[in-house]
Amino acid sequence: MKRISRYMLPFLAVFLVSCSASRNLDIERGTGYNFKAGHPEFRTAAFGFVDEQNNTMLEITAEVVKGSLIYKEENDTLQARMLVEYQVQDLENSDNILVSNQMERTVKSTDQAITSSREALDLTFTHAVDPSRYRVLVSITDLNTEKNITQSVETAIPQTEQGDYNLSNIQMFGKESDGGDWEQLNTYDVKGKVDSLRFVFQVISPRTDERMQIRSRLVHFESDTSYPRPMHYSNYSPSSIEYKGIDYDEETELQSSQRVLTDYSSTYIEYKFATPGRGNYRFAVNARRGEEEELFKARDFGVKSKNYPNISTARELARPLIYLMGEGDHEEMMEISDADSLKKEVDRFWLKKIGNTNRARQVIELYYQRVEDANKQFSNFKEGWKTDLGMIYVLFGAPWYTRDRLKELIWYYSYNHSDPDYSYYFDQPKLKNQYFPFYHYLLRRSNYYYTVQYQQRQLWLTGQILTRQI
Repeated sequence: MKRISRYMLPFLAVFLVSCSASRNLDIERGTGYNFKAGHPEFRTAAFGFVDEQNNTMLEITAEVVKGSLIYKEENDTLQARMLVEYQVQDLENSDNILVSNQMERTVKSTDQAITSSREALDLTFTHAVDPSRYRVLVSITDLNTEKNITQSVETAIPQTEQGDYNLSNIQMFGKESDGGDWEQLNTYDVKGKVDSLRFVFQVISPRTDERMQIRSRLVHFESDTSYPRPMHYSNYSPSSIEYKGIDYDEETELQSSQRVLTDYSSTYIEYKFATPGRGNYRFAVNARRGEEEELFKARDFGVKSKNYPNISTARELARPLIYLMGEGDHEEMMEISDADSLKKEVDRFWLKKIGNTNRARQVIELYYQRVEDANKQFSNFKEGWKTDLGMIYVLFGAPWYTRDRLKELIWYYSYNHSDPDYSYYFDQPKLKNQYFPFYHYLLRRSNYYYTVQYQQRQLWLTGQILTRQI
C-alpha cells in the first residue's frame, strides 16, 4: 500500500495541476490598454460562435478612441485618417494565416472637442472559419503621424461532434445608468459608472436525449485596492494582501443560479447583474450533462473608478492628492461628501500652494495627465496610479533609463546609475502567468527616501515641476 501511495501521489498532483491549468486557459480577462503616448488607443476582442446555419464564425471587434488620433483641418472639418489591419492565425498551425485584411477609415468632425474625446469608433469584422484555436492581431496606424499600435487576442471555437455539446467563450457588455445601449467591454477594467453588466455565451449543439444543467456564479476575490505606502515606509509583509496583490483562494460568492437547458439547438444564454462595487470579480459558468465531465468558462474583470482610466469627478481628482498631502489632511478632504464642496476644496488646495492661477492650471494639467497615463500603463487588480510604479511615475515622470531583470525592475532618474537618490528598485513577488495574470511590482522602500519624496512634493506644490523634473 505504501508503494502504491508513493506512485499515486505524484500522479494525482500532476493530474490536479493539469486540470487547473486547463481551467485557467478557459478564463477570459480582456485586453489591456497597450498605451503609448501619441499613438492610437484602442481595445480589441474576438469571439467564436455557431450561426443559425450551423457555420462556425469568428467575430473581431475593435474600439478606437477618437481623441487618441491626430486631426488635420480640411475645409473647416477636422479629419483623422487611419489604416486598420487584422490577421487571423490558426494556433494549431502557426504558419496558417487564414485571414489578412486592411482598409482605411476616416473620422470627421466640426467639433474641436473631438481631439480629446473618449468616444470610440466601433469596428466589427466577421469571417467563417473552422473550429480551432486562433490568435487575432489587430493593428491601427494613424496615417497623419504614421504611428502604430498592435494588439493580440486569442479565442477558440471548439470542435463539437454530432450528439455532443460545448461552450463558447463569454462576451461581456455594460450599460450606463443614463439608459444608453449595451456596449461590449473588451478590457479587464470596468468603469464604475457602468450601472449594469451582461454576460453572453453560447451552448453549442447539445445532445437531444439528455438535459443540460447550467450553473452560473458571480464571485468576488480578496485583493489590494489601497493607496500605496509612502516611499520611506517599511516594506510589505509577504503575508499581506498588498504583497499578494490578489488572492484567488479567498473568494466570496455574490450570486449564483441554476437552470436546465431544454432547447437542443445551439443557443445563446445571457445573465445580467447590477455592477458590484470596486474590486475584482469572476463570472463563471459550469455545464454538466448527466455524469459527464463538467465544462467551464469564465470572464474575470475589475471595477475601477467612475470614469476610468480618465479623471473628471471631484472624488477622482481628490484621491491622487494623497501623494502631495499628509495622510490626515487627505482623509479629512475625502470625508467631504458633497461633490461641489469637494471640488472647491481640491481647487483651494492647488491655488493655496502654488498661488499663481496660470501656473496652477499648468501644474494641475500635468499632474492629472500623469495619473491618467499611469492608469493606462500600470493597471492590474487596482487603478494604475495606485500601484507603486504608478506612484513613482506620477511624482517623477517616466524613467530616464530602465533595467528589467527576472523579478526585478530598476528605474533610473540620473545618468549616474549608482545614485541612491534617483535609482528605484521594484521587486515582483510573483511572476505574471496563467494563474496570476498581472504585472505586480513593489517598490523596495527605505527610510532614506523620506527626503527624496519630500523634495519632489515641494516641486509640485511650488510649481517648479514645470521647469525641473527632479
